[in-house]
Amino acid sequence: MRVGTGWDLHRLGSGRTLILGGVVIPSEKGEIAHSDGDVLVHAIIDALLGALAKGDIGSHFPDSDPRYKDISSIRLLKQVLEQDLPPYRIENLDTTIIVQRPKLREHIDAIRANLAKTLHLELDRVSVKAKTAETILGELGSGDAIIAQASVLISEIPC
Repeated sequence: MRVGTGWDLHRLGSGRTLILGGVVIPSEKGEIAHSDGDVLVHAIIDALLGALAKGDIGSHFPDSDPRYKDISSIRLLKQVLEQDLPPYRIENLDTTIIVQRPKLREHIDAIRANLAKTLHLELDRVSVKAKTAETILGELGSGDAIIAQASVLISEIPC
């Protein structure tokens, strides 16, 4: 078994779509990034790559590469699952999103379901939690940034 952790941070800005776990979340602001900016999926990718000791998201999908401009982060995650994960499988995933607004409670089930489907996991193996910054911590507390954290447990598939 192996454990990996990941996190990501993006500024939020007008004119961008807020995407978390591959789910579009109604919001006045979205992630400012080279790709679609899905901080949750970016954190999951980093957790998986960390568990595999294969670097981080930037070494696999550099923001200097025009192929990744506005690309779906779910597409990047699927690539990691197909090319990097074997001969391992994911046992469970635990994540936390930290954002002042919008409130995410009503979207958690959809995010969990989409991640479970993408990762080929039972729903009870995917945890998504949402927290606020309690209006402190600079840009995060003012609603101008978002952070996501992920922990993943993987195990080797027996031959």
